Amino acid sequence: MLRIKNLLLIIVLVSFVSCTVRANVSYDGRSFIINGQRKILISGSIHYPRSTPEMWPDLIQKAKDGGLDVIQTYVFWNVHEPSPGNYNFEGRGDIVKFLKLVKAAGLYVHLRIGPYICAEWNFGGFPVWLKYVPGIEFRTDNGPFKAAMQGFVTKIVNLMKSENLFEPQGGPIIMSQIENEYGPVEWEIGAPGKAYTKWAAQMAVAQTTGVPWVMCKQQDAPDPTIDACNGFYCEGYVPNKPYKPKMFTEIWTGWYTQYGGPTPIRPAEDLAFAVARFIHNNGSFFNYYMYHGGTNFGRSASGLFVATSYDYDAPIDEYGLLNEPKYGHLRDLHKAIKQCEPALVSTYPTVIWLGKNQEAHVFKSKSGACAAFLSNYDPTYQVRVSFQNLPYDLPPWSISILPDCKTVVYNTAKVNTPSTQAKMTPVGGQLSWQSYIDETPSADDRDTLAMNGLWEQINVTRDSSDYLWYLTDVNIASNEGFLKSGQYPLLTVMSAGHALHVFVNGQLSGTVYGSLDNPRLTYSSNVKLWAGVNKIALLSVAVGLANVGVHFETWNAGVLGPVTLKGLNEGTRDLTKQTWSYKVGLKGESRGLNTITGSASVEWAQGSLLAKKQPLTWYKTTFSTPQGNDPIAIDMGSMGKGEVWVNGQSIGRHWPAYIAKGSCSKCNYAGTYSETKCQSNCGQPSQRWYHIPRSWLNPSGNFLVVLEEGGGDVNGISLVRRTR
Repeated sequence: MLRIKNLLLIIVLVSFVSCTVRANVSYDGRSFIINGQRKILISGSIHYPRSTPEMWPDLIQKAKDGGLDVIQTYVFWNVHEPSPGNYNFEGRGDIVKFLKLVKAAGLYVHLRIGPYICAEWNFGGFPVWLKYVPGIEFRTDNGPFKAAMQGFVTKIVNLMKSENLFEPQGGPIIMSQIENEYGPVEWEIGAPGKAYTKWAAQMAVAQTTGVPWVMCKQQDAPDPTIDACNGFYCEGYVPNKPYKPKMFTEIWTGWYTQYGGPTPIRPAEDLAFAVARFIHNNGSFFNYYMYHGGTNFGRSASGLFVATSYDYDAPIDEYGLLNEPKYGHLRDLHKAIKQCEPALVSTYPTVIWLGKNQEAHVFKSKSGACAAFLSNYDPTYQVRVSFQNLPYDLPPWSISILPDCKTVVYNTAKVNTPSTQAKMTPVGGQLSWQSYIDETPSADDRDTLAMNGLWEQINVTRDSSDYLWYLTDVNIASNEGFLKSGQYPLLTVMSAGHALHVFVNGQLSGTVYGSLDNPRLTYSSNVKLWAGVNKIALLSVAVGLANVGVHFETWNAGVLGPVTLKGLNEGTRDLTKQTWSYKVGLKGESRGLNTITGSASVEWAQGSLLAKKQPLTWYKTTFSTPQGNDPIAIDMGSMGKGEVWVNGQSIGRHWPAYIAKGSCSKCNYAGTYSETKCQSNCGQPSQRWYHIPRSWLNPSGNFLVVLEEGGGDVNGISLVRRTR
């Protein structure tokens, strides 16, 4: 009987130990260790709010087929807590569903909780209400901020625990991130930044998730958090302690598109070269930012003139299609790395110089596994090198991978996957439009708020709308000299950006945009005034809130002045401090013209009465969904600026009037890459096509609404299908 009891005790203990091993996630200077196995982890970023739940399974499966082990995503605070204590985890915000789909596909998750995320996302992921918490300062040793941050982090961690999503619970999450790229901010603000870093790390670890925490671009990351590198290249990066794995949390697959800028492209050869170079320098985790970029639906793009498209030249394009040859070339790279994995996780490399710009990184384990990476860093010349008495030809700027230290199975510069080009084919024929011209308010309207002087835009709108009207009256005496001479006075308006439409007596006088280099703008033009009261209406347009920079919560938007009128009998009149009235948003927004119900509240014109090239005009139409499964987009190339809705869902801001400036010369993959090296689309709209997810469509009767600020040609709009 005693023997039986002892045997049962041994079985229980063995079961407990095996479960502990299965559920354990640890690391050392060589690699992560998951369930007792050392792994080189290959990861890719897919952000759940930038696609639809209907797209998620296909995106995740393509990521798996592409050789990924891990899906990395941020957690989007302003998606999940739009107002204090009111949480949203539905639709594109259903993070639990997304992570469970990743788990079902057999992949791991790196959950970047932040909650600051940057990400070219509105306000860096922070909810706007956070800005107005009394006494708050973002991302520093500040009590109100730390309390709010800890509250949200705890909310997310507890949600993950309740759904058994951490690896020790059998879930897919093998690591989490606290903060994001904070090192440069800490360096600039000094002691308060260092105190905040220490607090953030301790707060995260105290959450007891059972998985490691990461702090990227944070070389003083306190133990046990792991510091990590972001960039185009990270081969020279060294963790701050020898017992931490070498992580590349963001290897940038391209760059984001900005309105007014061209489309950045990163050659597949250079991206593969950067990955191989990182791995042969003892790298153990790398993540593509982005693997699928997706779409900045609605008003989610940040205030860096970030376009609605967040394609990022990723291996899976914005529409969910394979971006070849990048996808296939990287898939083949991942196969080669996995062939080398037994050697890579067993030992550190030995470096052998093969020439002036050539070297071999050799991994030899005690068990006999051997892998070699032969590198040619010269951006111009192909070379022949000798390695272990065998000759190898290395193209410029390339690395050859030899999983057995003899046979080349992959070279980063030799692309075997055929290229594809995106094709947009019109479908559905001509659309039949109706129009409604929005109203230009005046200072004496009942629903305006009068105040002395100019007020900062976000303080008034709380980001409930892109639009804020600044309204005032200008009295012109009958004896003003310009009334006889015809030399109208010069109106000058200085604004913090991003766009400004100036109306004088109900007529559009002019429009001015900020630039990529300077979002601030100045309108200066002679304006036609008459004797008596003149109505000045300035429509300030914010294109998202700042997402990066020290204390970016203090950055301003809107018309801050001065506003002057020059050329009067008195000389120059300063309008800045006089009484201004304010109105948030457009009439059409408050009436819900983007919805079927709201659109019924006004009279729409059509046929010969259709508004053509008029400012602040709403257009509506209906269409049937094109047959087939190809992704759908809308061609907005004939329009100016505004927003688009389909069946009440915002597909994002459109701004085809902003033409891409830059240099789009021929691109050579070889040599150090930057976001301005390889560009396309110069002289064209920065973004012409806008993704309409098929899951948002009905078979027929789809309700399409376009808000046009400046006056485009609505008859040029068409539906297209995307193929490659």
